[in-house]
Amino acid sequence: MELDINEIMKILPHRPPMLLVDRIIEIDPFKSATGIKNITMNEPQFRGHFPGHPIMPGVLILEAMAQVGGVAMLYPEENRGKIALFGGMEHVKFKHPVVPGDQLVTKAQLIRVRGDFGLLHCDGYVDDQLVASADFKFALKRDEKL
Repeated sequence: MELDINEIMKILPHRPPMLLVDRIIEIDPFKSATGIKNITMNEPQFRGHFPGHPIMPGVLILEAMAQVGGVAMLYPEENRGKIALFGGMEHVKFKHPVVPGDQLVTKAQLIRVRGDFGLLHCDGYVDDQLVASADFKFALKRDEKL
């Protein structure tokens, strides 16, 4: 199953410029998802990171990867309207820079879930080359409980 940007915006609360998923190309709800973020020079972070040598900030790579996992977690109807909040990150690794013109493909897998808490593993690829990986601890909350 694929989800376009309109379907993604029905699931995630993020909006541009912080919506960092363009398409979900595969999803197994509450188990895994594969998503795409097209990196373009028009994005605001490249004005300052770094002038003359644009590189996607690591924190935005992590956010893009986590959002793909968020779609997998929030896709089931019973989770709609919830927000996935970071509880922590572990085993974060950056292997190669991500630059304008790249397509970041994230493979997200739910590792463990207990109640509203869990662990998500994500790997990010550009041209089938691993560029980043991380484990994310998360909590699912309704926004009125924030």
